[in-house]
This record gives sequence, structure tokens and C-alpha cells, in this order.
Amino acid sequence: MKIMVVGSGGREHALVWKISQSKRVTKIYAAPGNGGMKDLAELVDIKASNTVELADFAQEENIDLTVVGPEMSLALGIVDEFRRRNLKIFGPTQKAATIESSKVFAKEFMRKNSIPTAGFQVFDSSLEAINYIRSASFPLVVKADGLAGGKGVFVCRNFEEAEESIRVIMLESKFGQSGEQVVIEEFLEGREMSFMAVSDGKRAIPLITSMDYKRAFENDQGPNTGGMGAISPAPQINTNLFDNIMKTIIYPAIEGLKFEGKEFRGVLYAGLMITKTGPYVLEFNVRFGDPEVQPVLLRMESDIVDLLEGAAEGNLFDIPVEWDQNVSGCVVLASKGYPLKYETGKKINGLERAKAMGVEIFHAGTQMKGGGYYTSGGRILNVCATASSLEEAMKKIYDAISFVSFDNMTFRQDIGRKSK
Repeated sequence: MKIMVVGSGGREHALVWKISQSKRVTKIYAAPGNGGMKDLAELVDIKASNTVELADFAQEENIDLTVVGPEMSLALGIVDEFRRRNLKIFGPTQKAATIESSKVFAKEFMRKNSIPTAGFQVFDSSLEAINYIRSASFPLVVKADGLAGGKGVFVCRNFEEAEESIRVIMLESKFGQSGEQVVIEEFLEGREMSFMAVSDGKRAIPLITSMDYKRAFENDQGPNTGGMGAISPAPQINTNLFDNIMKTIIYPAIEGLKFEGKEFRGVLYAGLMITKTGPYVLEFNVRFGDPEVQPVLLRMESDIVDLLEGAAEGNLFDIPVEWDQNVSGCVVLASKGYPLKYETGKKINGLERAKAMGVEIFHAGTQMKGGGYYTSGGRILNVCATASSLEEAMKKIYDAISFVSFDNMTFRQDIGRKSK
């Protein structure tokens, strides 16, 4: 079986790593991939946004299954293009992906389907949005409507911060067309959790839970990022909460999308706030979380290809998924300045010594030059490990990190060491 993974980040490296363990797989392609994947997959020089070119390649090479990592590819309609050619692909259609690509659609969809979420208002005028917050209660949350790489959400403690967020999104157009509308919603108190389920459009198989750390700095300070680390399982999970999330959030979302003619095949990711009154949805995503999926995949004992193929074919009936009972963690090594301005082209040292510590290292923003690795983005590496306790897993990770270095390297030193 030949499989192509679309994308170039840590999430995609982790998917390639897990897929490579399948006895069913004879060849893996990564498009465009990164240098860290080269021992597991053949790198294909096609950008993840070039949906037609990717479909051409899949057709020419007789790819049996394509697995899509980034949300942008899904929002651009890569699944629709592949399905038109009868090519098997894991991921939702462009219409179904709207639940991530438009926060306005997602919020209104949740309200319509009685899925618990924070109260909200939608504005397409910056003047009206600013007038609204003059009499609003703080803190509150301001969100750009469209995709913003995990950076379009602002938690605002006062009027000045909210006004600045609206200005950045709508007037400065920091996120382009994604900022033509904003959602302003009430602030929820609680603990965040990531919940992912794989769906074939009718059924849903939940993955084990995880919790990510969005803020750039220790103690959850600084700007939101794409994620600075994650642990699995989420510490607040229990059987009742797990069942409640499936019953009140995951199934209603899948059924609601199907009712609207947007049958969902792929990963439905619910970013949750666990409050005193129960779970509320902060956002829906339509792909594996990054870096949440890295520690999750470390604990998956089943063949992931069975799960991905079953969802793509619309048939997840009787596909077992088994999990390691150990816990796992992931710490992101980033370029100083991320998620704002940062430098690239810095040589990365110590990877072999770090790997010898018993960790898995998934590459994100790296490129290979002259036999060495260099930084090429904001989030550079994901250092991950499993162990019988969270403390042991995190010690293994941080001990390994001590051997890695590149100019202006930064990372959070509190992942897994405190409650969020």
C-alpha cells in the first residue's frame, strides 16, 4: 500500500512515523515534508496548497491513500479534488471544513444544534464591534473569523486590549480576509482540553485525550501560539466527562453536519473548556491537533492505517483501536520571537545525543543543508516521550532537550509540571 501525507510540520512527521509502523504500507510519500522525515518517506516537492498538483501526483503514482495534515489544504478543497478523480483521501470536504475555516459558521452551527459554547456576537464592522465592547463585561474573547494559524484569538482583560485586538484584526488586516468578521464571545473559566474523534460521516471513534499549552511563555503568559507543548491524557478526564463530550458535542456535530449536506469524514477536533457546569466548545478543528497528536500517537498501539482508511471509505464499523496505558508528553522547541518575528537559518546541534535519551523527535520548521539541519520556521522541533508517570515522561523530555541547541532557541519549561 502506498500512502502520501500532505504537510510539512511536526504533526505530519508524527503521522509519517506512525504510518511507517504499519505492515500494510510499502511506500510513504510526504508532500512537501521536511528533512526529519527523509528516512521514513520520499519527499515530494509540492506545496500543501497545490491541491491539483497533489492530485496529479497521486494519480500518476497510484497512491492508495492520501492523509491531509494542514487545515489550509482542507479549506482549499483538496478532498473535493481527489474525490472527483476517485482517489482515496482522509479528510473532510471543503464544505465540511467550514466548521474550522469560519468561526462565525461554527458558532452559529453550535447554537443551532444545541452544542454548548460561550455566548457570542458577530460583527463585520470595526466601529460596531468597538461600540459593543464599550458596555461589555470583561474579560472577553475576540476572534478573527477565518484561519489564522492559531494566532487569531485574543483574550482581553479590559476595553483597551479588546479595542486593540479589533484594530489588529479588522483595520490592520493582520490575518487578511480571515479578519473581515470578528466573533466577540464571553470568557469561560475552567481547564482546557483537546478532544479528537475520527469519523466516517456516520460513526465516530474517539482518540485518547490530550491537553495543549497555547501561550508562548511559562504560567500561560504571552500571545497565543499554534501550541508550545502537550500532554496525554488530559488530567481532568474521567469516564463520565468522556461520555458527556461524545453525547453532547461530537455526535451532535457529526449529525448536524450530515443534516446540512456536509458529511464529515476525517478528524473532528473539539477544543474544550471544562467548566464547573460541564464542557463547552471553544473551537472546532477538522484535522489532527499540532502538537496534541504527537503524544497521542505515541500511545496508539493499533495500526493507524486501518483507522484512516476506514474513515476515508465511510466505514469505521468494527475497527478496534487500542492504547498504551502509559502517559506521554511533548515540548516544542521554537525560535525566539515566535509567534511574532523570528530569525531562521540557525544550525541545529545535538539531535543524535538527544534521541539516545529515549525520546522521539518530530521535526517541524527544519530544513536540511549540507548534511545538517537548520531552522526554517517558528516552531522547530517536537521532543516527545512516554513513561509510566507524567513526571517521568517530562523528565526524560527535558533531559533530552538539554543536548539540543540552536541560536535563539526557546521553549516552555513548565509543560506537564503544573495545572493550566
